[in-house]
Amino acid sequence: MRVQLVLRFCSQPARQSCKDSVTPSLERKQHSFRNNNVPISGIASSQRGASTLVLALFVVAVLVTAVVGLVFGHKLGYQRGLHSMETEAKQAIIDSTEATQALEDLRLSNKIATNQAATAKQELAISLANLKELRESQQELTVENKQVSQLNELYSDVIREKGGMPLQVLGAKISPLPENAFEYGFDIGMLSSDGQAKRLRPVLTLLNNDDLVEVPLDPAYHMIEGIVRIRGRFVMPSGFRPLQAKLTLQAGGQKVEQLYDWKLGDSVDNMLPSLLDLPEVDESPIVP
Repeated sequence: MRVQLVLRFCSQPARQSCKDSVTPSLERKQHSFRNNNVPISGIASSQRGASTLVLALFVVAVLVTAVVGLVFGHKLGYQRGLHSMETEAKQAIIDSTEATQALEDLRLSNKIATNQAATAKQELAISLANLKELRESQQELTVENKQVSQLNELYSDVIREKGGMPLQVLGAKISPLPENAFEYGFDIGMLSSDGQAKRLRPVLTLLNNDDLVEVPLDPAYHMIEGIVRIRGRFVMPSGFRPLQAKLTLQAGGQKVEQLYDWKLGDSVDNMLPSLLDLPEVDESPIVP
């Protein structure tokens, strides 16, 4: 605006001079304006450079963080995978060992079962052979018993025809037992001429110098036709010491008394502590 005012007040001849005077002034102002614009563009350029640098640093930081994260994640995953593989490998080894041991146990069990089966077969064969022998022995004994019975009947008939066999004691014994007990046994023989069984009443009496004790026999009566075996046990009265034993027999109108000295024979070694541990009374014939 100043320039315009200056241009208005100058005369025509002087326009050139004014123009000349104004021009340097304008040039100086423009030059000053240009000089003033230089720092502003530099600042902008520096700001743009700083922003670019910050952005680059941010990108670099992001990239570094990503790379570190990837590396760390890869390492962590690798370690976990390695640990998992080691665990699985150890478990596989344990399972393989257990399976091997189970297989060995199964083989051993199979071997034992095979041996047991073979043993069972052998025992079965032996048992069958023993059973066959027992059957054959039983058949032989049956035949022998029939033969002996037949022979006894023949002898009995002969004895009856000759008047029979009188009442008599064929064998006698008294043996010591635990708890002050004793076992008695008597084999009695009689065969009447009429071939009928007779009622036999045996009486056992223990004697010493002053007293006597009658031993209760069970059963008290027997039917005799041939041979009767009288067996039983009794407990000696406390404090009584017999010197003799008397056996009295009555059957078919006959009476027999047999007196025995009280002899227990040899002492019994390793005697059982109780009567409950003893077997049943021996029914075998008494050997004189």
